[in-house]
Amino acid sequence: MDLGDCYRLLGLRSGASFAEIKASYRRLAQQYHPDINPDDNKAKDKFIALTEAYKLLLTVVLPEETATHLSQVSTSRRDDAKATHWQKTPVTTVTSQQPPKPKPPNLLEIEERLKWKTYEQLQRFLQERRFPQAIALAEALADRLSADAEVRQWLAIAYQIWGRALISENQLLKGRIYLKKALKTDPHNKSLWYEVQRDFQRLEQIF
Repeated sequence: MDLGDCYRLLGLRSGASFAEIKASYRRLAQQYHPDINPDDNKAKDKFIALTEAYKLLLTVVLPEETATHLSQVSTSRRDDAKATHWQKTPVTTVTSQQPPKPKPPNLLEIEERLKWKTYEQLQRFLQERRFPQAIALAEALADRLSADAEVRQWLAIAYQIWGRALISENQLLKGRIYLKKALKTDPHNKSLWYEVQRDFQRLEQIF
């Protein structure tokens, strides 16, 4: 399930706001909830898909107040860059001492929390063998943090694990595709390269 599928499941356009995503999920979840449709397997499957789509979108769409804060941080940084040296030089003044105000989280802190929260969810998906959801989650994070080497490594490992699972299920061609994607995603990871080569050797023996 990619991000486009998530938006479509929730009946939303791509780029919908956090509030729109939340409102649409609540409305649809009430409609398809298993308690309301106890003997309807299609409704149950729909409810599960809606919940997965909602969780995935929450990892990449920030609440409005957080997005506003990030915009303010970005504007403040641009203003600081334009300041002259004398403007930045501290001026000694006599003022009453006040306790320092806690600083709001900056962009890097927010991205770091998002990164590790997503990693924990990715681990759960892989352990539960929910490979399509794991891949969608890892790809969304890699799109958001494209310069992060760790995130690329997580995505590559997710591709490899799913490739191995597909081979075990005798879906050999599809398994080969995901093994190749693993190498392409993290080409400089020697440990991954050796493991994938062994997977390819296993494939050749099966063929």
